[in-house]
Amino acid sequence: MKKTLIGAGAAALLALAAGCGGNDDDMSGTDMGQSGSSAPATSATQAGHNDDDVVFAQMMIPHHQQAVDMAKMAVERATDPKVKNLATRIQGAQDPEIQQMTNMLKTWGAPTTPTMSSMPGMDMPGMEGMEGGMSDQEMRQLEQASGADFDRLWMEMMIKHHQGAVDMAKDELKNGSNAEAKALAQQIINAQEAEITEMQAMLDQQ
Repeated sequence: MKKTLIGAGAAALLALAAGCGGNDDDMSGTDMGQSGSSAPATSATQAGHNDDDVVFAQMMIPHHQQAVDMAKMAVERATDPKVKNLATRIQGAQDPEIQQMTNMLKTWGAPTTPTMSSMPGMDMPGMEGMEGGMSDQEMRQLEQASGADFDRLWMEMMIKHHQGAVDMAKDELKNGSNAEAKALAQQIINAQEAEITEMQAMLDQQ
């Protein structure tokens, strides 16, 4: 319904006053719209969605998970406190977003793992075909690095990774239809573009 809750309630009351039948459904819908603080988020998720919304969430979940894995490595191994701090913030932001996208897919009745037909160019395991995703070889290279070399390589890889996420999010803004998914996409763009700028400045200082 595109009416406001107030408008919907007023319409239902007028219908009752006129003795019009079949108003139980209208009132039930109004009550549901007013119940619980979680209703707006649920409503936004359940609102119309398309295949692009589904693919966005399905692809961004493993993309985020790799970023979280990289962030955990930096928290443990980075020598620069600024890198450790950034890694902690990345993990803190992306873990909840993974859960949010998982819940969105469940609400839509879609699997959290994308089918091969929905992932062009992703015909083999790993993250190589995903926007900005690190290959197994790149992850091994990062694992073998240490000291200042680790910090530098981690930031270079995370910049590439973030740029991929931003591109995916921009595709969602252009092609998606679900309000919650598009709001999340904009949130990802805002946060990760700022982090890219932060990492580039840190690299320039090395």
